[in-house]
Amino acid sequence: MNRLNNDYNSNLGYQQREMSIPVARTYLANVFMWMFLALAITAATSWLFASSENLMSMLINPETGSMSIMGWIAMLAPFGLVLWMSMGFQRMSASTMVLVFVGYSVLMGISLSFIFLAYTGTSIATTFLITAAMFGTMAILGYTTKTDLTKFGSLMIMGLVGIIIASIVNMFLGSATMDYIISFLGVLIFTGLTAYDVQKLKRIGAQIYSENDTTRKLTIMGALTLYLDFINLFLFLLRFFGNRK
Repeated sequence: MNRLNNDYNSNLGYQQREMSIPVARTYLANVFMWMFLALAITAATSWLFASSENLMSMLINPETGSMSIMGWIAMLAPFGLVLWMSMGFQRMSASTMVLVFVGYSVLMGISLSFIFLAYTGTSIATTFLITAAMFGTMAILGYTTKTDLTKFGSLMIMGLVGIIIASIVNMFLGSATMDYIISFLGVLIFTGLTAYDVQKLKRIGAQIYSENDTTRKLTIMGALTLYLDFINLFLFLLRFFGNRK
């Protein structure tokens, strides 16, 4: 009898693993799909605002040149949405999280429209292609490497905290040299985080056995993670390759 139970449990475990393989494979594919969709929404929104004087006048007061209330909302609201998604993971439904993620992509597009005022369109497009090449390379490395990047990722996260603190300090110092160092470190950190995050998401996908509401929420959070890696890498690279107007 025990042998029959063991055989049954063994067969059940085998069937579960077999059923989980397609889910594990499609999880990371769905993560990248949502990330690319969010980037497309951000890029389209950014270009739309940058190419319209009426829309830009909603963000910047044309008389004083200072940022309007809506401009400040567009700049600060994305941080609030990221915190909301992170802290509200258990309470949110998957559909709500999708709506918040799409709204976040739109707000990021509005806030990034300011870069078109500072840099030429050609340099922005060139930097975007460079970012895509670097991101793609590190994503493939993170997916294929057999090396455990956990400790490496922890160092990158510590470095991220360091450049955030350094950036806040430099807001008061206004040092061009420190800004250059922060930008250089930012490129290194988000390049490394891309490989680490892809490996982490691959491992999460390997532990998923069924498609449900939690899986869909994990997909959106994974997409948000890679989206932030890409955007931050792009912004730091833009400081090196962007031609100011």
